[in-house]
Amino acid sequence: MNENLRHALIGARLQAVDVASALGVDPKTVERWITGRVPYPRHRWAVADLVGVEESDLWPELDQRRRTAGCGLVAMYPQRWTVPHNVWRHIFRGAEQEIDILVYSGLFLAEDAGIQSILSDRANAGVRVRILLGDPDDPHIADRGAEEGIGAEVMAARVRNALTLYRSLREVGGVELRLHRSPLYASIYRADADVMVNPHIYATPAAQAPILHFRTATESGPASAYLDAFENVWTESQPATSAR
Repeated sequence: MNENLRHALIGARLQAVDVASALGVDPKTVERWITGRVPYPRHRWAVADLVGVEESDLWPELDQRRRTAGCGLVAMYPQRWTVPHNVWRHIFRGAEQEIDILVYSGLFLAEDAGIQSILSDRANAGVRVRILLGDPDDPHIADRGAEEGIGAEVMAARVRNALTLYRSLREVGGVELRLHRSPLYASIYRADADVMVNPHIYATPAAQAPILHFRTATESGPASAYLDAFENVWTESQPATSAR
């Protein structure tokens, strides 16, 4: 019996059927979680958000395993679009020190008002938020658009659209937005120890490529190379100007 989960549901005045309805699963599945079965990561995060506690409070044994392992792969999604919206919200909302985003346009985040609100809230709470978008005038942007079959102009337009959507966020203290001209081999999304990596595949839109979710606890491990890559691109990037 998962007493932590049972008491959390009681405190939130939720029954198994309520959780099942919110997550789109069978009530019997939720009952199995209460009796001790461990849900998939996306369901754990959704439940934690639903009852307003940390995942580690509901499943402390998993947190212990992660600390013992030091770092590692938490989850893998076959395509970026299969990552539930609540997962993005969960990892960004949980950041206490830094949030880093490296993309060409990352339009799916820029268009999400809920994500923008979370980024703004975290920045106001003292979290450093750094967003790197591709320079719409960079030839790499045009090449990527051609590879995906959408056209160079469309890819550049997506970046400009993201810049427009981030206009109010750019006025928040603690948020830094820059443009880069680096060839992008993977999009990187980092919220403290959570690192989401979206490898780019030739002729495949980023939304159709896999997402690897790492959780790091040390400076070594699979995610460290991606974090180093972010810092390298950040160093060579330029602040986005209001004229763009």
